[in-house]
Amino acid sequence: MTDDAIIQTIQPVTHDLGGFKVHRTLPSRPRTMVGPFIFFDQMGPADLPVGEGIDVRPHPHINLSTVTYLFAGAIDHRDSLGTFATIEPGAVNLMTAGHGIVHSERSPPTERTKGPALSGIQTWLAMPEAKEEMDPAFEHVSRDELPVVQCSRASARIIMGSLWGASSPTTTHAHTIYADILLEPGGEAPIDDDADERALYVALGEASLDGMPLEPQVLYVLKPGAVGTLRSERGGRVMLCGGEAFATPRHVWWNFVSSSRDRINEAKRAWTAGEFPRVPGDEKEWIPIPEVPKTVSYP
Repeated sequence: MTDDAIIQTIQPVTHDLGGFKVHRTLPSRPRTMVGPFIFFDQMGPADLPVGEGIDVRPHPHINLSTVTYLFAGAIDHRDSLGTFATIEPGAVNLMTAGHGIVHSERSPPTERTKGPALSGIQTWLAMPEAKEEMDPAFEHVSRDELPVVQCSRASARIIMGSLWGASSPTTTHAHTIYADILLEPGGEAPIDDDADERALYVALGEASLDGMPLEPQVLYVLKPGAVGTLRSERGGRVMLCGGEAFATPRHVWWNFVSSSRDRINEAKRAWTAGEFPRVPGDEKEWIPIPEVPKTVSYP
């Protein structure tokens, strides 16, 4: 594979949230989606002070699925379905918003007492139009349930979809591939032609694709049909994401994703009016609608 197989390079927008940084590559002005992936955030890595932690207050979503995957640390998830689940490294939380859900994400008390670590990836997946308004749902898939494929001094945990002869049990609403590739020093793994759209992202360490170095925190969108070999001299962690190309565009405004701008405007009105359900056990706080959101699609 040569660099002409990379059709787009998306640089991150980095937000310093006081104690840790978030690197966002989707949505971006150059590109909104890769397959169903419409939001791609790397959290950390960071070690927060003793007694502190993350406190993402209750906030709403529509017409998308959130996928949370950690490398280090833990997060308590609560939502308006009454779900309470603690996610730890190697497991996945899949929350499908459908016609509307509210959730919060906070560091567990046990993590705060020792100074929480925070490192991981949160993505959002757009929904096929026929499923955008489905009933909300939540799914936790443990680390032991996700298949791991061994390569040459490398391993790949299949978070969603089917890759390298293994299939994840995590629910998908559109064709999706998502994997956490851990490369030991001198390790390598194949990159196959297994989806309409694919991208690579070096989260930790270093890696190259057929000899071309990949810069950390940058999303590399691959040319359809391209194949190659991912390698690392000193060790690295690379996320592979993608899936089917959507035939119709999706719009993003704050925490709302939809094929309809009118539907997003209705969600903004409903959240401001207090018409979304509350989160049991986390009902005293919430995030208000921002005047200027940090997450938007273009145009």
